[in-house]
Amino acid sequence: MPTRIAFCITTLDPGGAERQLVELATRLSRERFEPAVVVLSGPPRPPADVLVERLRQHSLPLTFLGARSVWHTGRAWRGLSHLLRDWRPALVQSFLAHANVLGASAAHRAGVGSIVTGIRTAEQRTNWHRWLQRRTDRFVDRHVCVSQSVAEFARRVMRLPREKLVVIPNSIDAARFAAVTPLPLGELGLPPGRRIILLVARLEPDKRPGWLLERMPQLARRLPQHDVVIAGRGPLDRALRRQAARLGVADRVHFVGWRPDVPRLLAAADVVVLTSAWEGMPNAMLEAMAAARPVVVTEVHGAAEVLGENAAGQLVPANDPPAFVAAVTRLAGDPTLAARLGRRNYERVVREFSVQRMVGSYAELYDSLLGEKTR
Repeated sequence: MPTRIAFCITTLDPGGAERQLVELATRLSRERFEPAVVVLSGPPRPPADVLVERLRQHSLPLTFLGARSVWHTGRAWRGLSHLLRDWRPALVQSFLAHANVLGASAAHRAGVGSIVTGIRTAEQRTNWHRWLQRRTDRFVDRHVCVSQSVAEFARRVMRLPREKLVVIPNSIDAARFAAVTPLPLGELGLPPGRRIILLVARLEPDKRPGWLLERMPQLARRLPQHDVVIAGRGPLDRALRRQAARLGVADRVHFVGWRPDVPRLLAAADVVVLTSAWEGMPNAMLEAMAAARPVVVTEVHGAAEVLGENAAGQLVPANDPPAFVAAVTRLAGDPTLAARLGRRNYERVVREFSVQRMVGSYAELYDSLLGEKTR
């Protein structure tokens, strides 16, 4: 009989961790594993429910516990405990901090034999997540980290045991980005003849979209044919629009919100940028590289591991505005160099970060843990 595995995650909005969970749950061998997905929050609204639809297309059991704030934590924990006790999975795999804490505790209470968490970022601000994940570590068999630098962060800062840390990098389905038709920029409201520098990110402080806008006056002077397009939504939306107006670049910055057609948007970009304060293994980078785009990334956890031998000219220090502006200017102004780096980026993600490789690594981990429990 296939082994039952319950996947637990905080939300199912179309973010990086959520996409990785869906890739894993839908691609595991159904002859060997019987997956189900539990989401602590409620379902996302259309059109942001693309991951929900994909799980349903694969006939995976899907449960939303409906937690809308921290005040619903107790109810979500009880619901998760009851669900796990009734369904009796052999293993629980959680993604993201809230799900790690509630998932480990609820799975332990329900008597689940193997418990695995997922540590996906090296969050720099001190918070209760770290303390609670240390407290629930006694229930956990393994912590999956998405990069070596995140594993080091988990050991050094979160103080999790080295022997429980496993590195399984994020993955990308490069076929989704191959040979797509670039999005006509007129559909985004840009006038004819414009070229774009693209940021795809949630509009939240950890992604530092405001830091990018502060660089925009210099970029506008150096690259008169280029505008910046910011694809994403979040609480900083209004503040960023005001910032662009204050800097006098509102006509050169285009906020296009959440987009369901990111592959086509990436194909239309000359350069893709990432300016995050912290990451784990940036999925936005993997997507840009799968689209054969050059990137300029401020140094953050996981970025050097993703770029590998292609880091020169694409990875810049985290707080070096002149280096960032120079790198963007060079790539946007040199299509031959940009195309060459884009090809190398594509070759690297296909070689190192395939979905098949990621799924195989998780399957090996699960087999190992389940084998230990039966010996």
